[in-house]
Amino acid sequence: MGSQEEEKSRRPPPGVELIRRLTGKDFSRRTYRTSVLIITFIAYASYHASRKPSSIVKSVLDPESNENSFRGVTTDDGFSWLSNLVFIENPTNSSQRSSSEGWAPFNKKGGTALLGEIDVAFLSVYSLGMYFSGHVGDRVDLRVFLTLGMVGSGIFVALFGMGYWWNIHNFYFFLCMQMMAGLFQATGWPSVVAVVGNWFGKRKRGLIMGIWNAHTSVGNICGSLMAASVLQYGWGWSFVLPGAVIALAGILVFMFLVVNPEDVGFLSPYRKTDNKSIQSVSDEEAGLPTGEKVLVVDEDSETGVGLKVDEQMDGTGSTESNAVGFIEAWKIPGVASFALCLFFSKLVAYTFLYWLPFYISHTAIGGKYVSVKSSGDLSTLFDLGGVVGGILAGHISDRLNARAITAASFMYCAIPALFLYRLYGSVSMTVNIILMMIAGLFVNGPYALITTAVSADLGTHSSLKGNSRALATVTAIIDGTGSVGAALGPLLTGFISTNSWNGVFTMLMISALVSGLLLTRLVVAEVKVKVHKAPDLSAERSRQRDTADMINQPLLRERQ
Repeated sequence: MGSQEEEKSRRPPPGVELIRRLTGKDFSRRTYRTSVLIITFIAYASYHASRKPSSIVKSVLDPESNENSFRGVTTDDGFSWLSNLVFIENPTNSSQRSSSEGWAPFNKKGGTALLGEIDVAFLSVYSLGMYFSGHVGDRVDLRVFLTLGMVGSGIFVALFGMGYWWNIHNFYFFLCMQMMAGLFQATGWPSVVAVVGNWFGKRKRGLIMGIWNAHTSVGNICGSLMAASVLQYGWGWSFVLPGAVIALAGILVFMFLVVNPEDVGFLSPYRKTDNKSIQSVSDEEAGLPTGEKVLVVDEDSETGVGLKVDEQMDGTGSTESNAVGFIEAWKIPGVASFALCLFFSKLVAYTFLYWLPFYISHTAIGGKYVSVKSSGDLSTLFDLGGVVGGILAGHISDRLNARAITAASFMYCAIPALFLYRLYGSVSMTVNIILMMIAGLFVNGPYALITTAVSADLGTHSSLKGNSRALATVTAIIDGTGSVGAALGPLLTGFISTNSWNGVFTMLMISALVSGLLLTRLVVAEVKVKVHKAPDLSAERSRQRDTADMINQPLLRERQ
């Protein structure tokens, strides 16, 4: 009975199984890995795309929230081509501003606060749900779990928009829809990181996940474009369209996402075994305690010949293992430090996500103000800098083999970047764009690194002794803690900005400093490892040179 259930759990997704039957052949390991990256990229991009409508329609629901909404923008600093493509003036005649009356209850006094409460409610439920979703994700089929989360998210995002046609003006309806959407959204990040971690070993993980993490910015940009493209037909469409997209992406996940290599007959990148005949790596390379052996799957292997599950299965190489508990996951070395670091890192990142368009529209750039739509378009350049930062942080951490040093260094560099953006961002459009992208690079770089490569590293930590069923739980703990900061940052900004934006940027710079300081212990440990390894590396190179000299100089070898 147990073997039948185990065999059933290893069946490939229905779409993959259908293609296998139609073509009569299997795919290589590299093909499966590529498909995993593409499908999870689409999946999480759709998650972020479905979060953007609320920020796009805010000015429609509460048109009085921005006194500069219709001032337009002009630039004469060499970026006129960008202005023509991205920045447009909002129409000023009343016939074209049909939505100027807004939507009750958000168009009344305090409407902006109500919209802020909806954002905070969404992020609060999202952060709490993250802890539970990771715990559940390590115990169920991630493909089904992810599908349910995506379809559920699509339903509640669309229901929020349906309030437009149903003529609903009850604040609690919109609040509940966002809270339910936040709960289902929490299924996404732990699941996709766990799936990618199942397929990729530690080698080049930072670079691969840094590139893959661009889905966040791609989703934000696509969500903004989708919501804005149908806004003229009614703000409800701005929710229904992204909701339909994420639901369709969920069907794609159910049909084709291969969660584990074992599902299609391959072994995981790391697998404990007592079989001495199986290729293994040193304890240091594997990251395991002395004496442990790990089966190595060649990550560049095209076929994976000789690495099929049913050819290597034994008692210790079994693919079945118990999921790690929530408290046990917190005790994994490095989890608490990186989780608290991400709390302050996401506080900074999400403050920019929710408030940067508002800040831009309320700040004179080169003596002129930009419209609400133009400020939203301009803010996407912060995301573009974040894409570069995520890739750069991943690549550097791979080369140095030092995640903490890289993350802390980026957070420290974010402090002067934020200071310069606040001080000189209003000089001209050119300076604003350059400083904004630099700030995005240093703010989003460590955020992307910690939520991807670091989470995957800790989810396969040596203390787990080969148990890979901790990835979703560890990812949920780290990102869930970060999401609490993500909810707190925008909330504090709403209060502080009413007095001074200098106070907001001071808060962000202090948060970046604290974020870096929280990694001090791990940074010191990584530096010590580098210092201790340096003499050993020099001695090894010296021995290699002596060996080469003996090979190249036979007479010297004979004298010895």
